[in-house]
Amino acid sequence: MIKYTTILKKFREQGEKTGWTYIEVPAELAQQLKPNNKKSFRVKITLDEVPFEGVAMIPMGKGDFIMAINAGMRKAIRKQKGDTVAVSVSIDEKGYELNADFVACLEDEPKASEFFYSLPKGHQNYFSKWIESAKTIETKTKRITNSIIYLSSGLGYGEMILGLKKEL
Repeated sequence: MIKYTTILKKFREQGEKTGWTYIEVPAELAQQLKPNNKKSFRVKITLDEVPFEGVAMIPMGKGDFIMAINAGMRKAIRKQKGDTVAVSVSIDEKGYELNADFVACLEDEPKASEFFYSLPKGHQNYFSKWIESAKTIETKTKRITNSIIYLSSGLGYGEMILGLKKEL
């Protein structure tokens, strides 16, 4: 486990990370968790005494990592960009499980399923987390449908989100 204090930051323009609020994990601390690792992995974190599981540590180059701090997490700790936060981090052995309804629908669509499972695990998780963030069953159903349509066409999460924005 590592413990440190850091500041919540926000990306201005950083490709798919644009607008993300995040915390940095310096290389020397990340190496204490998972020596010689340069890939994303799941962790359990505590921010100001509030615990969260299944958080992704994302590599940013030169051994440094970041962790996205979403709106729900910021609300729970009552902090925003620029605020200082106490952080405890340990490896989450459980890992992230894909949304069961989405997986069941993928089984019925071989083309979408084949493309989906060819994507890196982190990209698969984008679809699942987007689906899980729906507040109503109608929105969840629409998101599963859109995901299957785009995956069947060989398009990933980023392309899907851009395509859906263009439809609006």
